[in-house]
Amino acid sequence: MVREFFISAYLVIFNTLFNICKRFPQRVKTVCVASFGDNIHYTTQALKRLSDEEIVILKDHRCNYPFPDNVQVIRFHAWRPISYLKSIYHLATAKTVLIDNYFGFLGAVAFRKNTTRIQLWHAAGAIKKFGLNDPSISKRSKRAKSRFKKVYQQFQHVTVASNEMARVFQESFGLDEQSIIRAGVPRTDLFFNSEERERIQTSFKKKFPIINEKKVILYAPTYRDNQLRDYKLALDLDELYQELADEYVLFIKQHPAVSYRLTEKHQSFVYDVSYYHDTNHLLLFTDLLITDYSSIPFEYALQHKPMIFFAYDQQTYEKTRGLISNYEQEMPGPIARTTEDVISLIKKETFSLTNVQQFSQKWNEFSDGHSSEDIAKFLLNKRK
Repeated sequence: MVREFFISAYLVIFNTLFNICKRFPQRVKTVCVASFGDNIHYTTQALKRLSDEEIVILKDHRCNYPFPDNVQVIRFHAWRPISYLKSIYHLATAKTVLIDNYFGFLGAVAFRKNTTRIQLWHAAGAIKKFGLNDPSISKRSKRAKSRFKKVYQQFQHVTVASNEMARVFQESFGLDEQSIIRAGVPRTDLFFNSEERERIQTSFKKKFPIINEKKVILYAPTYRDNQLRDYKLALDLDELYQELADEYVLFIKQHPAVSYRLTEKHQSFVYDVSYYHDTNHLLLFTDLLITDYSSIPFEYALQHKPMIFFAYDQQTYEKTRGLISNYEQEMPGPIARTTEDVISLIKKETFSLTNVQQFSQKWNEFSDGHSSEDIAKFLLNKRK
């Protein structure tokens, strides 16, 4: 009850400031609200190559993406009053608005009718349920549910990498067919750019010389609601070190919302890369991915490399957050429940790259290396 009161009060204030700013003239500019940042980066850089349009990126407190100097970047924080007011002004006077996540303020404002609004969602596919299909919504109040729907209704267009994801978005956000832009995921353009891939791999080999000698395992678990208070790594690092250190190194990429420090043990084997801003850069030199319910496998599958799904808490997670039906059959790699399972699968190399390739074809059908440019062209054509 108290939480709803403060949310409602915040949205009333935001709406008031937004309406005041709407009195200023609309300008031909693209304003982006970034939580993850990568899809926005690739799209705006393509837009820069095709036009000289003004681009303003509003970084929320979760975003650590290093945007280049050819765009204006503003910190979108309520505790930075001047920057916050500037952010609201840019949103209210924009011709195009790009977002990459759920932002509650969207449900409280009314954009001009000719403002194009596009959701560049941060996941290429869906393993866990979200939006209207999220099981946790059933416990929220009617006011909260109404607020969620208002936010989803602001998604004038959503970009997708496959017809399968189009179906998921239509169900999860209550969208119609006309809202879907089948252009792929902008950040996947990296996998089709040989020069950029080579530059990034060379940079990482200098930073981590060990990857020139050993295979790289990347462990990238998804976020769990109980991790903010008492977080423990599910994998047993001692066991992994004893069994795999001769041939492999382990990189760990935690979810951005998780705060966690690795112990100093096994420094020659375990490397924390949670701070790194672009997960796809890490995937370029990863030989084996270990994840669970994250969306990372969809993009990793473009490289046709093996992966293991460490679903040690599948039943609990399915009840609290929801998973796609037939999770175990749909995943393109073997399921592990314990660290011992993970070690055994790695040693036996129990992988089917044919399954990975089929998985990629299903979920990445529109990601062909030109996604950023296609979305930028869509924006410019819609403007005309």
